[in-house]
Amino acid sequence: MKASRLGFGTIALLMLAPLLSSCTTLIHETCATGEQRVVNDLVYFGTAKPVDFVTPAEFDDFLRTEVTPRFPQGFTTWRASGQWRAADGSMVHEPTWVLSLAHPDDAASDKAIGEIREHYRARFEQESTLRVRHTACASF
Repeated sequence: MKASRLGFGTIALLMLAPLLSSCTTLIHETCATGEQRVVNDLVYFGTAKPVDFVTPAEFDDFLRTEVTPRFPQGFTTWRASGQWRAADGSMVHEPTWVLSLAHPDDAASDKAIGEIREHYRARFEQESTLRVRHTACASF
């Protein structure tokens, strides 16, 4: 009895998968007239260092030296408050910077974001950064 329920649930899920994926495709394929499809990346930068925190002046310098040269067309940043689980299992609460980038879906942009994240980790002794990537429609 249990096996047949599991089998039915699996079959139902397999039948729904194409429908769910087609909804996602529709969202990504339709932009209004005058809009273009872009990738919107949100990159979250924690500020806790082993001894102190990344200061606003240090973050501004990082933006000037690492982000602006790679994305001279522009970006947005804002302060946030973050929480995450460290590799040792402890909960970390810290001030965070969020970087929002709208850019073409291309290898050069992807590489640039990877470099930005790696430089931040190295420069400020970070365990990691978080990247959230999704497609969007944009117009200027």
